[in-house]
Amino acid sequence: MHEANAVHESPRAGATFVRAYPRPAVGCPAVKPFFWSDNLMSKLKIGVLGTGDVGRVLASGFAALGHDVMIGTRDPKGEKVTAWVEKTGAHASAGTFAEAAAFGEALILATLWTATESVLRLAGEENLAGKPLMDATNPLVFSGKGPPTLAVGHTDSAGEQVQRWAPKANVVKCFNIVGNPHMVNPSFPTGKPDMFICGDDETAKRTVTALCAELGWPTIDAGNIEASRLLEPLALLWIQLYFRSGNGGHAFSLLRK
Repeated sequence: MHEANAVHESPRAGATFVRAYPRPAVGCPAVKPFFWSDNLMSKLKIGVLGTGDVGRVLASGFAALGHDVMIGTRDPKGEKVTAWVEKTGAHASAGTFAEAAAFGEALILATLWTATESVLRLAGEENLAGKPLMDATNPLVFSGKGPPTLAVGHTDSAGEQVQRWAPKANVVKCFNIVGNPHMVNPSFPTGKPDMFICGDDETAKRTVTALCAELGWPTIDAGNIEASRLLEPLALLWIQLYFRSGNGGHAFSLLRK
């Protein structure tokens, strides 16, 4: 995606925002512009696709930071969803998958793998176009005994499939390598864990990096979306350790010298 950038001063000293105007192909409608920041995020509208534990935890975390969040579901009037909206407060709302995707300037995909393609189809290709789509999914297969396995890997990945299913979105693999209790403000006695991300669009990854920082996560860019082939097995390692220990109190950190 080609962009023309205009730099704007932040109302807070020392920070600048970059507004990216995607240049559409000839004959295509322009994508609505939104704000990006390398240093400090403005408050974005965030659409979350999925109302499971991961979706609710991340949506609550961003709402607590002052971002307006809409959580997308098949039944926006459902008891679980309405209870979450009431509990989370003024920055939270609910809608259909299409409404949440249209609402968000940045999006989070937090679905069971078996529902992912259907949810993206319901969200609508044009509602996803030009936006960073944080893919927190893992292609897990549950047999009923022991840890799950991966439905896809080595020569393909869930992240790559999500990018194919949402070709106009800027998919960034993120939040898939740790349990949801640690997704917001992770705290460990030995220091901060790292969030590994990957994706093809550099601007989208800068936005995701800034959003991760707001939730207390340093990020490590593992490369383009094909690096999901590495990050999804890393999630499987996290799950394996959980099954062996019965404890989800662990996360990954990259040591440097």
